[in-house]
Amino acid sequence: MPHGDITHIDIPVGDMERAKGFYSGLFGWQIAEVPGFEGYPMWQAPNQISGGGLAPRDEGFTQPRSYVEVDSIEETLAKAQEQGGKVVMDKSPISETSWWAILEDPDGNHIGLYEGTTSTEG
Repeated sequence: MPHGDITHIDIPVGDMERAKGFYSGLFGWQIAEVPGFEGYPMWQAPNQISGGGLAPRDEGFTQPRSYVEVDSIEETLAKAQEQGGKVVMDKSPISETSWWAILEDPDGNHIGLYEGTTSTEG
């Protein structure tokens, strides 16, 4: 995805089974556990582009959070701070080829950042 695209949306839920039934029934989302992320089922919209996770509310998620794809988390966090934002969580690994961070905008909204690499070597 290009820099600036929304790549993932977390939705905090208190009752995971109820939430799975609600969102799959309402929007037709496919919801499934992914190995390595047990207890955090991922959802995929019918367009096969939009997706995210159902995050347990008791693990720090209180409001839905969008994640934006960026070319460089470090550069984006620095620019956010120059423009009045704050770093809530520094760059942390998701996998060997992907990272995330959280910033706070000047209005107090938390926005997730996602940086990933793909191997083009064969």
